[in-house]
Amino acid sequence: MKKTLYFLVSLLLISALFHSCKKEDEFDETLLIGKWQQTGASPFHYRYDMNHTGVRWKPDDEVLEEEGEKFTWKLVKSELERIHIRAIDGGGIPEVFTVTELTATSLRYKNESRSYSFTKIN
Repeated sequence: MKKTLYFLVSLLLISALFHSCKKEDEFDETLLIGKWQQTGASPFHYRYDMNHTGVRWKPDDEVLEEEGEKFTWKLVKSELERIHIRAIDGGGIPEVFTVTELTATSLRYKNESRSYSFTKIN
């Protein structure tokens, strides 16, 4: 009986060890470069530039790309951080997301309250 108990405890510990060693997704940030259109009603458009800056605009509100809200961005493994630059004082408003999919044509990420989906546009 004691041997069975030791065996089960050992098995549980090994299982927990392998579960905690799960590799985190790592996405290629070069796939993020370009223009993305949010799917759904009244979508935002985002442009991610190679120098880790970008802009967000909403064509439905007749806001042009060059009039959009500027931001900086960083992608580390699956964490996407965007800091929107306030026009008034140059301060930043951070947003952090977990990227779940990033391909040449599709982008999906989420935060604690919502999921977002995008399609790459030219």
